[in-house]
Amino acid sequence: MALAIATGVPIACGGIGLARTLAAMSHGKRWREHQDRWESERLKPALEKGPERRPRFITQSGVEIDRLYTPADLADPANDPDADRPRYPFSPPADTARGWDEIDDLGLPGEPPFTRGIHPTGHRGRLWTMRMFAGFGTAEDTNDRFKKLIGAGGTGLSIAYDMPTLYGYDHDDPMAEGEFGTCGVAVSSLADMELLLAGLPVGEISTSMTINSPAAMIWAMYIVAAEKAGVPRASLSGTLQNDILKEFIAQKEYIFPPAPSLKLVTDTVEWGTRELPLWNTISISGYHIREAGSTAVQELAFTIADGIAYVEDALARGMRFDDFAPRLSFFFNSHNDFFEEIAKFRAARRIWYKLCRERFAAENERSTWMRFHTQTAGVSLTAQQPLNNLTRVAIQALAGILGGTQSLHTDAYDEAWAVPSEDAAMLALRQQQILAEESGVANTVDPLGGSYFVETLTNQTEQRAWAYIRQIDEMGGMVRALEAGFPQAEIADAAYEQQREIEAKEREIIGVTKFADPGEEPRIPLLEISEVQERRHLDRLIRVRAERDAPAHAAAVQRLEDEARAGDVNLMPAIVAAVEAYATIGEMCGVLRRVYGEYKEPLAV
Repeated sequence: MALAIATGVPIACGGIGLARTLAAMSHGKRWREHQDRWESERLKPALEKGPERRPRFITQSGVEIDRLYTPADLADPANDPDADRPRYPFSPPADTARGWDEIDDLGLPGEPPFTRGIHPTGHRGRLWTMRMFAGFGTAEDTNDRFKKLIGAGGTGLSIAYDMPTLYGYDHDDPMAEGEFGTCGVAVSSLADMELLLAGLPVGEISTSMTINSPAAMIWAMYIVAAEKAGVPRASLSGTLQNDILKEFIAQKEYIFPPAPSLKLVTDTVEWGTRELPLWNTISISGYHIREAGSTAVQELAFTIADGIAYVEDALARGMRFDDFAPRLSFFFNSHNDFFEEIAKFRAARRIWYKLCRERFAAENERSTWMRFHTQTAGVSLTAQQPLNNLTRVAIQALAGILGGTQSLHTDAYDEAWAVPSEDAAMLALRQQQILAEESGVANTVDPLGGSYFVETLTNQTEQRAWAYIRQIDEMGGMVRALEAGFPQAEIADAAYEQQREIEAKEREIIGVTKFADPGEEPRIPLLEISEVQERRHLDRLIRVRAERDAPAHAAAVQRLEDEARAGDVNLMPAIVAAVEAYATIGEMCGVLRRVYGEYKEPLAV
């Protein structure tokens, strides 16, 4: 039997049923009011600034897809077989003892805490940047690859540098022997960068550069080359990886000790905030932490702890948080555990928002946005049955898209063997384009929002990441923690456990531990770097040294050394001047090696 109250809503007899119904009514009213405010204060301005990609989004069966879905859509009479019975869209908040609230913790896209994304229209308004990673051999060859990728629909550049460049050596240095162009493009001087960028629309597209210890020098080369081509620095957009702390934690491509390395990063942040307003001066990178064997939670926690360290160093220099924070960006791995990766991305935005508001007192809401690039997991690719990697990459890319990434790189299927061939790189780009144009996943904003599983996993990921962040805080911050070996030990333990699980067959890898083909002989075309390419590069390096203005070069290099020894001078102007004088990467890094010394990792005990 039911009782009818003044509202005309039938409710079950008994105090519990009445209480639940009244709570649902109150919560539903609160949500409707909240959504009305969102539509007028956030969605309307976003649509006025730029329309969505299409006037209508539909399924293959012709069903129109709405911009956003909430529980209110389930209460639509068109979906209700009992349409005469009044219904309310929400139940009372579940598990209030845990403190989770649909508005405060989930919310709507483009509003704090940004669980559902930082833009109200998501990928309906703008697709992610399809940024294909490339770099091999000479600048000329890499330039040709970039032009083909852009011609095929790529919307951003991502430059990989070879090992001598990453470690700050010229390519005729004995330390560089045998490493020319093997995992990226060789860049020794401004002359190489000019050839690398020749004919590319650097004023129209953004460029990401994977470079860390010599980041300031390589960035200066990019800026000067663009300016010589007629593109002013203020109009350049892109991202400099420039995350040196993760090198000490995971990738180990460091040159200088932590303190001067961190100073160089802050120099770029300070100078870039003034000179390149569209450039992300640091991409705080969890990708390599994950590639070293961390868990998803460790990747998230250690990346954010690195971000805290960079912010605190900039604040200590006297910078204002809201002046530089909007240009901070992040870089995450997307691995095989589909839903865990999506939860990681959602939790990341929520944690960063809370940190920026509560710890750093952000006044500009844009300062609280976590904008991030995603790359599929290189460490998951297998040399055995390499075509299986196409499926792995597609799953990982889809997780990044559903997690709300701003840009995406898809690994090529042959990367477990060599630098991607042209055909493999093109196929990796096509994977993104098929997901964007044929799958329908970009037709509504945050399609997994409200999933019981995803929201619970997001909460759990956030809570476990906060535990790590608090532990690092108690140790005095990430620099102290890495000096004590804490994140390194945690990652090593996680990597060991994953390997143990694989060897015990608790974790299967198709084509390796399960469904392997013992007689397999993979036949895939591999990219090879020739001696002719290396000779071409070395001849150019010799020519640069012979033809540059010797007095101007000597003065610029001496200025760099003097200002580095001074200790409290921002080195970016001196680095730019040295680049303009065609100082080489080896010469500039050599100066800083003399001033700062080289870092040698302590032996584990």
